[in-house]
Amino acid sequence: MKWIQKAFVLLYRIWFYICVMLPILVMFPLLILMTLSEKTYRQFFYLARLWAKCILFGMGFPVKKIGDNTYDKHQSYMLVANHTSMIDIMLMLAVVKQPFVFVGKKELANIPVFGFFYKRTCILVDRSSPRSRKYAFEEADRRLRDGTSICIFPEGKVPDDVNIVLDEFKEGAFRLAIEHQIPIRIITFLDNKKRFSYDFFSGGPGLLRVHFVGTIATENLKFENRTALRKHIWEMMHQSLQQ
Repeated sequence: MKWIQKAFVLLYRIWFYICVMLPILVMFPLLILMTLSEKTYRQFFYLARLWAKCILFGMGFPVKKIGDNTYDKHQSYMLVANHTSMIDIMLMLAVVKQPFVFVGKKELANIPVFGFFYKRTCILVDRSSPRSRKYAFEEADRRLRDGTSICIFPEGKVPDDVNIVLDEFKEGAFRLAIEHQIPIRIITFLDNKKRFSYDFFSGGPGLLRVHFVGTIATENLKFENRTALRKHIWEMMHQSLQQ
């Protein structure tokens, strides 16, 4: 019986990569045009949202939003969420309507086709390289000054231990938010690890709940407040995931 289950999951995983690649190939000419200039990033973002929704639909992942999802369309935000699955990127694109830029790991740029657009539109960072981290921070700083929101998974990576509910946070997202005095939108993905974890022979179709935990203002906070802010938001996200 186990081998039948593993065979199903294997086919399901293969289907995921088909769902990722097929919309990209269909929209390829438009995607190329939208990535020729940073000025057309907003248009690219809307295509990326369509791509993400196609994947979630194809994988059998209906989405349920919980909490307050209101935002000011004239305001830049720092978006933070827990990181447990490959579908975190798609789900973030599907549920956040306001254009934003991901700060993500450099390794994803090696994925065929997807990686081509990923490295042209996201801020890539090699966590093992101080120089790369510095560049990513400076680039995120520049995009925030241009009025674009930023999305960072503050854990930095998916925890190796699947039993970890929420790993420790890096401080980059909170430092940037304080420097630019922008609000932090806190989001938790409650089912991504269960539905599609990095454990290859696991997962399956089902509901994905997204909890909009809240928005924290950073006005009047100073650089020395970043550690307390990081710990406070970790507690909020951890509580959301535990409940």
